[in-house]
Amino acid sequence: MRASHPTRPHLVALVIGCLLILPGLGLLLGGAGLAITYAVGRDSAGYFTGSLPSLRSATPAITAEDVAVQAGQDVPTWAFDRLGVDVRLTARSTDSGRPVFIGIGDAQRVDSYLGGVTHDEVVDITDPFSRGQRAAVLRTVPGGSTVTPPSTQTFWAASADGTGQQVLTWHVTDGRWAVVLMNADGSPGVDLAVTMGVRANFLIPLALIMLGVGLVLTGLAVALIIRGTTGSRSGDHPSGPGYPATPAYPATTGYPAQSGYPAQADYAAPAAPGSEPLPPQPGATAYVVSGAAAAAPPTWGAATRAVSPVRLDARLDEPLSRWLWLLKWLLVIPHLVVLAFLWLAFWVVTVIAFFAILVTGQYPRGLFDFNLGVLRWSWRVSYYANGAFGTDRYPPFSLGVEPDYPATLDIAYPERLSRGLVLVKWWLLAIPHYIIVGLIVGGGWAWNRARDGGAHLESFGWGLLGLLVLVAGLSLLFADRYPRALFDLVIGLNRWVYRVAAYAALMTDVYPPFQLDEGGPETPIPPPPPPPPAVGTERAEGPPQYSI
Repeated sequence: MRASHPTRPHLVALVIGCLLILPGLGLLLGGAGLAITYAVGRDSAGYFTGSLPSLRSATPAITAEDVAVQAGQDVPTWAFDRLGVDVRLTARSTDSGRPVFIGIGDAQRVDSYLGGVTHDEVVDITDPFSRGQRAAVLRTVPGGSTVTPPSTQTFWAASADGTGQQVLTWHVTDGRWAVVLMNADGSPGVDLAVTMGVRANFLIPLALIMLGVGLVLTGLAVALIIRGTTGSRSGDHPSGPGYPATPAYPATTGYPAQSGYPAQADYAAPAAPGSEPLPPQPGATAYVVSGAAAAAPPTWGAATRAVSPVRLDARLDEPLSRWLWLLKWLLVIPHLVVLAFLWLAFWVVTVIAFFAILVTGQYPRGLFDFNLGVLRWSWRVSYYANGAFGTDRYPPFSLGVEPDYPATLDIAYPERLSRGLVLVKWWLLAIPHYIIVGLIVGGGWAWNRARDGGAHLESFGWGLLGLLVLVAGLSLLFADRYPRALFDLVIGLNRWVYRVAAYAALMTDVYPPFQLDEGGPETPIPPPPPPPPAVGTERAEGPPQYSI
């Protein structure tokens, strides 16, 4: 068996590929969305049109200077002409017989025209998803109540007036502009229904450029990722005469059920000087290496795993379908519906267990088994779908062990739990791990300030785990293989998440290790036995020795 790890050049390729995959996919999806919107969202004249909220004012005019087009000083004057942006405004008075006026003019000239005249300025349009009905927010500028008719002014860049629906079309040019809505005679009391449309000739070339660049970046990223995960340094577990076979890890229903296996308390207690190490997991083989073999430098595959009562195992169930992973999110919808109710019950059970531990120092076994079953079910669904893509076998609807499934999870039942620790471990002590888990599954954390002045902590973007699973799916699609080193990393990240989940759910007092234990099985690959003694060398006979 071979434990693969990227060499330094291939690790660089893997990192660069992961950095390129997000902008590449973003450009691909953005270009495709822009092209589809351009194809289906335009009217017959090529405008993207949207209705504005009704504009009502008791003053002679309504202006919109905050939405005026303003070019920066470093933007050349021909830029807007090359972009080919046109704006179309339509306005209709609620009084069908009353003539209206629409105008776009230089903002400074508009200020001079309406200076000293009371009017309303549009300063905001409320979001219907957060504030209910969509409406315009107006700010009144005090002044007089009379103004000369707007049609007598000569500074308008574009204007339209008359009865019925009036249409203004304006080609966007460099400058600072303002929109003015009035009655044609300048009288107070403006009540208009307004729509706005935009036509941009540069959208199709922009969409094609985004699609092309996105395709190149995505292709390059996939090639680098495949290159980074296929070229590797190996810690080999040789096979053949004189070498033991890698043991299969048996499925168990709980560590304490195995005779002589340590309980959770033994994991939490530090080992005394000179004491024997914890025994290996049931069914595992261990060796004592001495002499030249012990003095040899450790290999990549000889990394020591953290000791934890949470055991998450996985087996890459090859061969895997090239395309099935694209549909798995849809296939697991029945599981997600059931899990939504199970996780609701999970948190209720956890609250009940909290008080039970606080009073008795014990986690009721029936409640423990139920929560463990929910975690097992979630892990199997995650392994099949968005958490690993490690198997094409549909997960069973079961809270049980399911030893034949390629993804298993077990947690040693704690005979005793600290009644004081239960008050702080799930929130205060776990904060460092929550931050890391946020990066693994949620992309990170950020403070978001709301409009009402409040702030809250929220996760954003893609997590590292989701990105790596997407890379695995693309590798299956294009290369028909799941890179072993990538699989090991994905399982290691999942292992970290479930260790934290078990700790936060009060199922163990053993603090989750800050260690990324990569690879599918929890049982480490044993090193080869020492070489046989040279001819004529005496060898002391004795009982076989075992250690981790």
